[in-house]
Parts: sequence; C-alpha cells; structure tokens
Amino acid sequence: MHRTLGLTLSLGVLAADQATKLIARAHLTEPATLGPFLNLQLGSNTGVTLGLFAGSGELGRWLLVAGTAAVALWLMAWMWRERRLAVAAPLALFVGGALGNIVDRVRLGAVTDFIDAHIADFHWPTFNLADTAITVGVAWLLLTSLGRQASATTPSSPPAKGHP
Repeated sequence: MHRTLGLTLSLGVLAADQATKLIARAHLTEPATLGPFLNLQLGSNTGVTLGLFAGSGELGRWLLVAGTAAVALWLMAWMWRERRLAVAAPLALFVGGALGNIVDRVRLGAVTDFIDAHIADFHWPTFNLADTAITVGVAWLLLTSLGRQASATTPSSPPAKGHP
C-alpha cells in the first residue's frame, strides 16, 4: 500500500513541479505580485540551496546531478521498505522534489525557480515546488522522529504507588 502511495506521490510532485516550471518559463516575463509576502519572479539556479556551488561549471553541474540522484535513490530504497505512512509519505515528497530538480539540471543546466517569498525588503532565495516538497518532507520526517522519541520516553501509565 505505502509503496504505491509513495511512488504515486513522488511522481505527482515531479509532474506538478515540471508543469509549474514550464508555465513559469513560458509566461513569467515580468515579476508578478501575488500578495504582501509573495511574488512570482523567474530565475535559475546553477547551484543548490541558497545558490551554493553556483558557477562551478559543467563538472559541478554533473556532480550535483550525481549526488542528488544518489540521495534520491537511497531515499527511494528506504521509502520502498518503509511500512509506516508517516515516514513513507515525507520520503516520497523529498524524492519527487529531488527528481524535479534533477530533470531541470539535466535538461536546462540549471534549476528553474520562480517563487519569491519576502517580508518587507527581506527576500528568501527564490525557490520552486520541488524545493517546497523537499522542505516539507524533511520537516515532516523531523517532526515524526521527534514525536516518536517523545512517545518512547513518556511512560504509558503512571508508576505504581511506592515506585518512583
């Protein structure tokens, strides 16, 4: 059950990511304001998060593809074996997002970004749906892990009288 769900969720994230990037590249010629904290602005990133390793050339590009693919394969194997939905689903989000950015890097040489979140003049680095899926997947895994640790250290019933 979780294998099918994980694969479907990963492919859904990949498809949605590629569709939104295609729309952004085709139609986002000028920045667009969506609200007080959100703009759409087309950009591309040859690096990784926060533009790290940008400008590292073709070797850097293919090293990023290989590294990201290795992580995605490892997470897919984990997802395939995982029996808990609360772990398989966030892994699927991460895998789908990683695959979306790999497709861009292979096809275009850079990842298409277009979401600009900001507060006043402070702007986060521009990102995309794949980045969002990866971030949500990581946060979900951390919260699941912390929740399991907390429940493992919390006694299920109060101690008997006379026992600490």
